Amino acid sequence: MSRIGLIDYGMGNLHSVQRTFGRLGAELVSVHGPADLEACDALVLPGVGAFDPAMERLRSAGLEPALRRSCASGRPLLGICLGLQLLFEASEEGRTEGLGVLAGRVRSLPRLAGHPLPHMGWAPLIPATASPLLPAATPEAWVYFVHSFAAEPAEATATTALVDYGGTPVTAAVWQGTIAACQFHPEKSGPVGEAMLRRWIDWVGSL
Repeated sequence: MSRIGLIDYGMGNLHSVQRTFGRLGAELVSVHGPADLEACDALVLPGVGAFDPAMERLRSAGLEPALRRSCASGRPLLGICLGLQLLFEASEEGRTEGLGVLAGRVRSLPRLAGHPLPHMGWAPLIPATASPLLPAATPEAWVYFVHSFAAEPAEATATTALVDYGGTPVTAAVWQGTIAACQFHPEKSGPVGEAMLRRWIDWVGSL
């Protein structure tokens, strides 16, 4: 079994992520600083909250440059919710730079009558570029969202799933190289979310 590190920087929904991975037979080890990364085969970057405070916490823990080096080395990483947004270069939510391991920016969801922000609740994924997370011919997947911002990858092929928001398709999941990320919460998306996490765990184990 691969050793998977859960990045604990004080802004992640750690317990639900740990419980879900545990049900799948994958025990997560806590990562608090750069030294903790070395023993990990793969990483999970969760996140709940605002962009700038999250980047500041990663920075103060010494994890900002460590995560950039880790991704550059090819170590797999799975971002969840805010964890997806932090992987990009910047966000309209804040002023600080993101990790920049994925090219692109994070934009606010459009303000539309009848569509309050945050976008909260269950919605079906729209398949885009197939990936180990969402292979071709994956059955329709309804997953759970809570977000007011969505990433715009510079490379369209990095998007593995979209979601419709008021008639506008926005990024729901990305996969590029060894970096995967979900804007939705797979750990809160029942059997469908667990199946995605199982595919990611199996992919990590196959490397």
